[in-house]
Amino acid sequence: MYAHPSSNPIPQPPHSAGATLSGFRAHINPGQIPSPIDAIEQDRPVWTEKVYTTLPGTHAPLSTSDFVAVDQGNSSPKFMRVSTWNMPSTSRLANDCAIPLAAVIQPFAELDPQEEPVPLVEIEGGPPRCAKCRGYINPWCAWVAGGSRWRCNLCSFETEVTPQYFSNLDANLLRLDHLERPELNKGTVDFSATEAYWAHNPSKGISPTYIPAIPPMNGSRPPVPMDYVFAIDVSQDAVASGFVKVACDAIRSVLFGDAGGNWWFPASSKLALVTFDQTIHFHVVNANSTSMLVVSDIDEVFAPALDGLFVHPLECRSALESLLISLPERFERTLVLETALGAAIRGSLALLAGQGGQILLFQSCMPTTGPGALQPQPLETEYFNTDKEKVLYRPREITWSKIAEECVDEGVGVHLFVAPHKFTDIGTIGTVASLSGGDIFFHPRFDPERDNPVIASQMQRLFRRNQGFDCAMKVRCSKGLRVSTYLGNFLQRSPTDVEFGQLDADKAITISLEHTGSLDAREYAHIQAAVLYTTVTGERRVRVCNLAMHVVELAGNVFQYADMDTTIAYMVRKATSAMSRKQTATIREEFTEQCSTILLGYRNKCASPTRASQLIIPEAFRALPAFTLAALKTKPLKARLISSDVRNYHIHRILSMNLRSLIHYLYPFVIALHDLTDDIALPDPVTGKIEFPSPMRASYLYMKGNGMYLMDNEELLILWIGAGVLPKILSDLFGVDDFLKLDPHVHRLPVLDTRLSNQVRNIVAYREARRGRATRIVIARQNMDAGEIEFSDMLVEDQNNGANSYMDYLTLVHRQIASALDSGGSISGPPSLRGSPW
Repeated sequence: MYAHPSSNPIPQPPHSAGATLSGFRAHINPGQIPSPIDAIEQDRPVWTEKVYTTLPGTHAPLSTSDFVAVDQGNSSPKFMRVSTWNMPSTSRLANDCAIPLAAVIQPFAELDPQEEPVPLVEIEGGPPRCAKCRGYINPWCAWVAGGSRWRCNLCSFETEVTPQYFSNLDANLLRLDHLERPELNKGTVDFSATEAYWAHNPSKGISPTYIPAIPPMNGSRPPVPMDYVFAIDVSQDAVASGFVKVACDAIRSVLFGDAGGNWWFPASSKLALVTFDQTIHFHVVNANSTSMLVVSDIDEVFAPALDGLFVHPLECRSALESLLISLPERFERTLVLETALGAAIRGSLALLAGQGGQILLFQSCMPTTGPGALQPQPLETEYFNTDKEKVLYRPREITWSKIAEECVDEGVGVHLFVAPHKFTDIGTIGTVASLSGGDIFFHPRFDPERDNPVIASQMQRLFRRNQGFDCAMKVRCSKGLRVSTYLGNFLQRSPTDVEFGQLDADKAITISLEHTGSLDAREYAHIQAAVLYTTVTGERRVRVCNLAMHVVELAGNVFQYADMDTTIAYMVRKATSAMSRKQTATIREEFTEQCSTILLGYRNKCASPTRASQLIIPEAFRALPAFTLAALKTKPLKARLISSDVRNYHIHRILSMNLRSLIHYLYPFVIALHDLTDDIALPDPVTGKIEFPSPMRASYLYMKGNGMYLMDNEELLILWIGAGVLPKILSDLFGVDDFLKLDPHVHRLPVLDTRLSNQVRNIVAYREARRGRATRIVIARQNMDAGEIEFSDMLVEDQNNGANSYMDYLTLVHRQIASALDSGGSISGPPSLRGSPW
């Protein structure tokens, strides 16, 4: 698009710090090593015109591709993916292949507008279930005895059909009403739940920690629409930083719409407003006035029994809007430095007791009073890279885990907006959001001008996405398989069930599977995930996702249908969840060994005649070493000193984000803006469709000093501008033609009537639309701005973050495999060598 003089690649950024490879390494051409984006870019155009059908035996689209799925009895990969679509028949075969048997489940994934919505099934008496394993009826069940019984595909038990559900069979042993029953045709369905599926109110102890205005009755609670409590920190730090005003503005935009007339607050829901410092303030809103009730007892918080605590925003718009506008001024001169965050959560629980809902918290500093009060933590530098660092990733105060359990018991999810200027202990206070299934939105060194639009976008996403509350989840498998581990953000009190205060479209959980017996290669292996939840409008439902897979007896067939996205998701979530139990250095070693073990399994079972000096990588796992290295360079696992607040925030994100976001988080999306062609990222004049550019590899070796690059890792969007960039490019994108005069504090791209401006803004808008929210935009001029440090750390193929470059890492993996082949042993050696007590 723009002519510019030829230029050599930029030198490695001087602030990069990584591990060098010891020993000899032959010269490797960087262009010949497996590219982590090749498979992504090859798969993406395939599904532009092609429809994916979900029957077993086909390769699923990658999680990064946009596709339309037709549900033929198997859930779409958007709802459930497995690490291999061909299940090994025995545990021995699974161990030989070394591919971890895992699944990523995203029950409320958003569908393409061209796809059929998830059908709602209403059956008198509730959904039919197996009398033995309690699995739900699904397309893979068989009908016997003339239709009077059905055989469960999970446990093979035959269950009687109720008279109301009976139907005769045809010549193919299918029910005559088969085509009229979505639960017998679709892999993903919603069942309308009966009273037997209602949640139960928690029993109160002798000394309750919060007291509702009207204590709920014991027993089950009827489902009601989701209500919301907004709780805002009004201590001196929050007010002085402008965080209170930003929070109030974001709430107003959600309740009453933005300048474009968009309105997101559910019509069936109500809200309550709470502010807090060292006391709790409940705001009573009437049609034309507001008042405030202060509760100073923060050890046993009670909710006042007054009308006006929960209101419909449109019924009290004038008073509520005036209150939100006046709150920052009301506390403008406060001298209170302490906040009682734990008491604020329990006060909000007192409001939502017996009905469930969501709490949206805005916190600016570490809570130092009330339940769960925290004291300053010892210097993290004393803990880094020692056995003591494990304590940095656990709650320092057990009260926070108890508060989280109380939230889940009440069916309440907690979302935490944190805007600190100093250490806040995300690892402790974030426990409430993590265990209740909520979000943490982390805005360190809060800047109102920079963070206001981002917080508003995050707030809107909370209301726009598919979600439910008061949730419980259980995953069942075929006979011969069982779920061994659940990984994610939830509360787990039994080995087989997990609970959430709320669950939404942006969340996914990961499970690991193991064999309990042999599987029959003539039959399918099955996984069924069931989520019991209440909708935003107050309907109790069960979402059931079913997956049937071929069973195979050869390692080659296992690797042929392996899924790298699911495999790397399981590996990175397993690693981050272990940080509270193991030293990080040990986790990094085990991570690399697991990558090498998978490649060794392929070498031993599928490519054994080749020379030991040759590195053989299966097609499905061509990018596995690159993504493993990228995972080792993430904030939680990187071998550099970094704040535990940052690490804990990113642990929370990794454990909960959906698969597409996780892949882009590990390996950032990078494009060269100076090389955009005239027709890219602009609507086609005939079809109106927009074609977006392909990304490039994340390495300085592919960058030029006269170029401009956009990088997006789902958390941050960085524009890197080379010192030799053409003035015309700067002028077309920023309206400034001088590299030195460019404002590094630009937080939104200016709207200019130029082709480049339209192209870049379309690309940014597309990225934001795919994840559903905006991110911070950072300008990084070459060798001038601090943002370049973050940019260079996100070039995951380079030598940085205390780890090798991609080329050196491939050499390390190759050495481990070659050593194991020579010795005839495993990658990690005898078990006794790791973690020996001596």
